Amino acid sequence: MTTKPAVALSALVALLGSGPCDGGPAGLKDGVVHGTWGGENAGLIADDTSAHVHIGCTYGNVHQAIVADASGRFDIAGVHNITAHPVDLGVLHPARFSGRVLHGVMTLTVTLTDTAVTLGPVSVAFGKEPRMGPCPICRRGMDR
Repeated sequence: MTTKPAVALSALVALLGSGPCDGGPAGLKDGVVHGTWGGENAGLIADDTSAHVHIGCTYGNVHQAIVADASGRFDIAGVHNITAHPVDLGVLHPARFSGRVLHGVMTLTVTLTDTAVTLGPVSVAFGKEPRMGPCPICRRGMDR
């Protein structure tokens, strides 16, 4: 016979993850952001060595793992191209990729450090396909 507290605990574990042995919450493995994250006109694909980001018709790259702290926050350097579509001019600006991962949802902001341009914040969910509207998104391993 299952008690109400046991059912509630099982539901909470299913929602938040099973604990320290499973590598962490959805989209994090020992604090490292990984996998495909998608939202409306936004997407992120990450592994333990790099990440590739699209916000609208722009794209950027981080050339190292995105590591979140204990509260799910991160702030990491990378480069971002705000003139990628319809003709990619190839201008990569230094940028900060910052945000927070909470319950499988990432809030992401890209701030170009050499201009006054800020993209976001946008919301992307772990395991969801990005919906990029009229702008293309990389479908392969990306040029990182």
